[in-house]
Amino acid sequence: MSERKAVVELPRPEEESIADLMKQVLMRLGEDPTREGLVQTPARAGKAYRFLTSGYSMDVKRIVNGALFSVTYDEMVIVKNIEFFSLCEHHLLPFFGKVHVAYLPKDKVIGLSKIPRIVDMFARRLQVQERLTREIAETIQNVVDPKGVGVICEARHFCMMMRGVEKQHSGTVTSAMLGGFRDRKETRDEFLSLVNQDSLGR
Repeated sequence: MSERKAVVELPRPEEESIADLMKQVLMRLGEDPTREGLVQTPARAGKAYRFLTSGYSMDVKRIVNGALFSVTYDEMVIVKNIEFFSLCEHHLLPFFGKVHVAYLPKDKVIGLSKIPRIVDMFARRLQVQERLTREIAETIQNVVDPKGVGVICEARHFCMMMRGVEKQHSGTVTSAMLGGFRDRKETRDEFLSLVNQDSLGR
């Protein structure tokens, strides 16, 4: 039986350039990038940052991939507790949390799995929470053309937890309301009520 040869995954050119820069950062911080524990750190960091910013190479059209379906249903559709991680563009530190998305169909619905993918596309970029919330809402509005869209984003920011004010338990909530969600208080109230409802037992 012939032995299977291990496949060596070569770093991408952009990962190599990020690795070179990370090596310089480590040296500026007073570390030795050639010591055992740090030899592979610049390459790992380059790969990690490439993944954490992979949203820049994602495209809405490819994500949706035609998954829009004609319906007669016109009540609220909610996908809630969509977990995300992102990088704060001010300090390059993580922020993370959950996004709740709702829309009022006009004559089409979008495949449910596409909504978390849209969230990931914008979360995997250098972000601020306010813009992330707005981009998700506007994209769903543009793609689905519903009567309205509501997005609530709850997050905790490492730039507040690890530095600055050092408040480990503080959270930030942002919202974007478009169309019927912005115009009708009853619609917003229904959205908030359903988001806060522990309907799945967790």
